[in-house]
Amino acid sequence: MDFLQELQIQLPSAANPKNAEPIKAYMKHKFQFLGIKSPDRKLILKPLVNSHKTELINHIDPITKSLYSLTEREFHYCAMEVYSRFKKKHYQVTDINTISFLITTHSHWDSVDFIAKHIYGQYLLEHPKETLPTIQEYANSTNMWLNRSAILFQLGYKNQTNADLLFALCEQHKESKEFFIQKAIGWALREYAKVNPTAVLDFVDKTPLKPLSKKEAIRRLI
Repeated sequence: MDFLQELQIQLPSAANPKNAEPIKAYMKHKFQFLGIKSPDRKLILKPLVNSHKTELINHIDPITKSLYSLTEREFHYCAMEVYSRFKKKHYQVTDINTISFLITTHSHWDSVDFIAKHIYGQYLLEHPKETLPTIQEYANSTNMWLNRSAILFQLGYKNQTNADLLFALCEQHKESKEFFIQKAIGWALREYAKVNPTAVLDFVDKTPLKPLSKKEAIRRLI
C-alpha cells in the first residue's frame, strides 16, 4: 500500500466530529475538517513518512498535489509538511510552479503562512536569484495571498533579511484595505524588529501605515 492510500485510511479513522465543528467554525466554514488536532495528526503522519521515505523523495510533487485535491483540511496540512520536509535543500528553480499552486489553492492564512515561511522562504534561500522576479510577480498580483506571501517570505530570516526589500513591499501595500495584508505588514516588521528595532521604528515613523499594520509592527517595541 502506498503513502497516499495509507494516509487516506489512517486519518479518517482518527476523525473526531466533536472537534471538527468548532474548528470549522473558527475557520469561517471555509473547509471541511476531520477534527484531528495537530499533535495527533503529526503522530499519524510520522510513521507513515518514515516507512515511505523513498516514495516521498521520488514522487513528492504528485503526492503533494494529490493530497491537495482531497476535501478535508488535514490532508492539506500533511501535504505542506511533507513537501517542506522533502524539498528542503533539494529545490529546483521550476518548483516555483508548485509553490504558486499551493499558495493559490485552498488559500487561507493557516496554509499560506506556513508556505510563505517554510516553503517559499526556503526556496528563495536556495535560489536567491529568483527572489526579485518572483517577488515582483507575487507583489504585483491581483491575488491577495500571493501579495501576503511576498511580504512574509522573510519570516525567520533574521540577520539575512533584505531590509530594503521588506520596507519596499510594506510601502507598496501600505494602502491595502485587506485585513490579511495589513496584518502581514505588521507581522513582518515586528519580526524584523527583533534584529533591527531602530530601523523598524524609523520606517514606521516615516511611513503612513494603516493603524492595524502600525499597531502590529511596534507592539513589542513600546
